[in-house]
Amino acid sequence: MVRDAALGDEDARGIFVSAYIGVVRAYLGARWRGGAMVQRIDDAVQDVFLECFRRAGALERLDDARNSSFRTFLYGVVRNVGRRHEERVGLGREVNPPSGFDVDADQESQALVFDRLWAQAVLDRAGERQRAWAERDGERGLRRLELLHLRFVKGLPVRDIAAQWKADASMLHEELRKARKEFKEALREEVSFHLSGPGDAVDRECLRLLSLLER
Repeated sequence: MVRDAALGDEDARGIFVSAYIGVVRAYLGARWRGGAMVQRIDDAVQDVFLECFRRAGALERLDDARNSSFRTFLYGVVRNVGRRHEERVGLGREVNPPSGFDVDADQESQALVFDRLWAQAVLDRAGERQRAWAERDGERGLRRLELLHLRFVKGLPVRDIAAQWKADASMLHEELRKARKEFKEALREEVSFHLSGPGDAVDRECLRLLSLLER
């Protein structure tokens, strides 16, 4: 998809924008929150994708950065576009913005902000995949999805859910095991979309994303 987008395929570019616009906008919003730069977010988001798609642009240069993950590559593009906008309004490295994200913060902190936003976006899209599977599965699939939500989002013990649903707790434990397995499969598929590599690399990235959101 990325290669096709770099070559100008309109469908691939549409998928690319849909996949990454959320995390690009969220990072710039975090970087400029509470300041006048917020008014430039829409223009900066557009500039990120223009930079990716222009002739001899960022995507065409991606193969030259084979030692970096796509996440790291995209972060570099967004950060550089953000800096250019800051420089245009006098918020370069010598001048701090009036409020909001500290553009002079150390690179590790800025990268961590982006990584967490990336992790949340990937997990959200994995959840969408699982919901699509559940809807195809019918009532039982949707019930497993609700069980997963009640247990891990609402924090309800299985015994309490069993009491509410007037269901056997051991049966719900088995359904919960299936629901967790389905989410892991959805997450692996979503990570594979962004990361080309062997299965163990995908598994490591899944664990890394989950750990980022636990901090």
